[in-house]
Amino acid sequence: MIDNSKNLYSEIEVTVETAKELGLTENEYKMLCKNIGRTPTYTELGVYSVMWSEHCSYKNSIKLLKTLPRSGGRLLVEAGEENAGLVDIGNGYAICFKIESHNHPSAIEPFQGAATGVGGILRDIFTMGARPIAALNSLRFGELDNPRTKFLLNGVVEGISHYGNCFGVPTVGGEIYFDKCYHDNPLVNAMAVGIVKTDKTASAASKGKGNPVMIIGSSTGRDGIHGASLLASREFDEQTENMRPTVQVGDPFAEKLLLEATLELIEAGVIVGIQDMGAAGISCSTSEMSGRTGHGMIVNLDKVPLREKTMSAYEIMLSESQERMLAVIEKGKEQIAIDICHKWDVPCTEIGEVTDDGLLHIFRNNQKVVELNAEDLVLGGGAPQYDRESKEPEYLKETRNFNLEEIRIQKPMEGDFWEILKSPTIASKRWIFEQYDSQVRTNTVTIKGDAAIVRLKEIPGKAIALTTDCNSKYTYLDPYKGGMIAVAEAARNVVCTGAVPVAITNCLNFGNPYDPEVYWQFKEAIRGMGDACRALDTPVTGGNVSFHNESQKHAVYPTPTIGMLGIIDDLNLTMSMNFKSEEDEIFLIGNNREELGGSEYVKHYAEKVSGLAPEINMDEEMRLQKTILALIQSKTINSAHDISEGGLAICLAEKAISSDNLGCMIQIDDINVGKLFGESQSRVVVSCSPAKFGELVNTCSANNVPVQKIGDVQKEIFEIENYIKTDINSIKIKYNNAIADIMKEK
Repeated sequence: MIDNSKNLYSEIEVTVETAKELGLTENEYKMLCKNIGRTPTYTELGVYSVMWSEHCSYKNSIKLLKTLPRSGGRLLVEAGEENAGLVDIGNGYAICFKIESHNHPSAIEPFQGAATGVGGILRDIFTMGARPIAALNSLRFGELDNPRTKFLLNGVVEGISHYGNCFGVPTVGGEIYFDKCYHDNPLVNAMAVGIVKTDKTASAASKGKGNPVMIIGSSTGRDGIHGASLLASREFDEQTENMRPTVQVGDPFAEKLLLEATLELIEAGVIVGIQDMGAAGISCSTSEMSGRTGHGMIVNLDKVPLREKTMSAYEIMLSESQERMLAVIEKGKEQIAIDICHKWDVPCTEIGEVTDDGLLHIFRNNQKVVELNAEDLVLGGGAPQYDRESKEPEYLKETRNFNLEEIRIQKPMEGDFWEILKSPTIASKRWIFEQYDSQVRTNTVTIKGDAAIVRLKEIPGKAIALTTDCNSKYTYLDPYKGGMIAVAEAARNVVCTGAVPVAITNCLNFGNPYDPEVYWQFKEAIRGMGDACRALDTPVTGGNVSFHNESQKHAVYPTPTIGMLGIIDDLNLTMSMNFKSEEDEIFLIGNNREELGGSEYVKHYAEKVSGLAPEINMDEEMRLQKTILALIQSKTINSAHDISEGGLAICLAEKAISSDNLGCMIQIDDINVGKLFGESQSRVVVSCSPAKFGELVNTCSANNVPVQKIGDVQKEIFEIENYIKTDINSIKIKYNNAIADIMKEK
């Protein structure tokens, strides 16, 4: 079919039904027809379908995302302006970091879904000119005793480790939770971190009429077509298994070469703009790079290196084949770019040039198949932005009325401790993290703290602390508090290593945004995150929204995962969680409200998530964090560990497990399950020598933060008076082997 009015070629006749099949609504189809003043070609419709998908346009979330603090502090670019966030760390350097989801691909093809999630987030980092120095992840699965969960966990962990280990970036931290709500729809969130000189960063913007446009990296195949518009922008149903071809296939060795070539191209000064071809492939990179500056592009798809020569324009434009970049090269420096790419054995091909008319002119087989205004396609331009209906979920009536008081005051049973310690969410993740290389590049200082510490060889004596955090049970019970706690706990964790929290990235995992109850969860979580970020002065550098995380049975718990960056100016002033000396005393710093709502204890005892989420007071939280930092910097304390999942009892066990045959003797007045297993916020357990007791008390008093002695460090034993007495080795065996033992079960 030929559209004679524009001399545009369309492989298939386009109707509103065609648009619906590609994930667009009838109103969106009418809107795009009005934008271009005619019926789109089939390839144009495909470009609109991916660019206006939830995954690329954030059409149901952008208005709320703009309420978050997205600039200020140490940020060098505002959130959303570039491929990843950029934070000034001084000495002429910046940290580049970002977190994104690859949930739906991982549910269908766990190995490749997770592997390409890692590959994609790494490309976002080095397209900024930053060399990746660390990777983290945040994972959610169904109950571990289920065969499907074991299959998904095996595949995801293997995919993450394969890509990261082959590429040569250390996986330094992360978190993993197990709950039945993630059975059908696991969450796989990948975070990457890099370092770059502030005067050597690259932009994802196209400019300069006549500048050549090059595709750099792997050839283009049919893998990943409609990964953004259909797979990532819909919930799972009986047709999901048929969408396996929408999952991309990754090659970490090709990406390693692409990394080196990209960084050398940027260093050589030949790059005008560069962007990863992730979601939506060539459609996304051409339109977003052009839309940022009001420029356009002429692109000849006949020049794109293909794995299958019969690919149509539609397929080439929508392919999400991995390890590819789109680069605008300064005119006259083409040969320099070619020579650098050939040096690293990375293919590079000139496929077009920059124009100044704001339009994308795309050709295939000597016929024009696309002529669209780039700005109309992109976020912040012509892409639709919606306000969705929201209402408080009905289930909250039941969870709020759950009576926790009669549980809280019960005399604790020793068996509860062992069951919670061995539960997959609490137990050691050794079976998982031993598959990751955490020491490659030799920058990892410790993984024995509440956050990973990575030294910066470029700035001797300086380091960063990194963590991912979110307790989705709290967000399920109260999205506002849950969003706030996710930020506060992430900050608290980096503080417990001696780092100052400076910025966050986020990955917001929710169900169907067209469900008013889900959208209410999203709005409230955003509100809580924003309030916490403003209080802590940790602006949002960017991130990802992942909607439609649900099956025909249920949605996942609202899971706003936070990636936190902290800065350590002196590596000599860092802290870990493990006990250091048999002579030390143990103190609980912070208020102790004995809250059990949303706790691991209630999940174990009542077999459901119920009650009120823990209280969070940001003034109290800030005073606690200020106190802990002061205690670390003055060398008053010898260890610090935040109380989180499992409460005080599990916090103490984790400190003992991470220690060299050192445990504790704890004395708690009027012992009950609330004091042992309650998950009240803004609390840290520290140890210090008796000689430092006065300094500890004075620092806490100066900041109006409660402190109480709860015990002493002891060799070989773990004892909570009137509750449990055991040896360290018994705890370590049960804690370290729990997940491995379950994975062995048939």
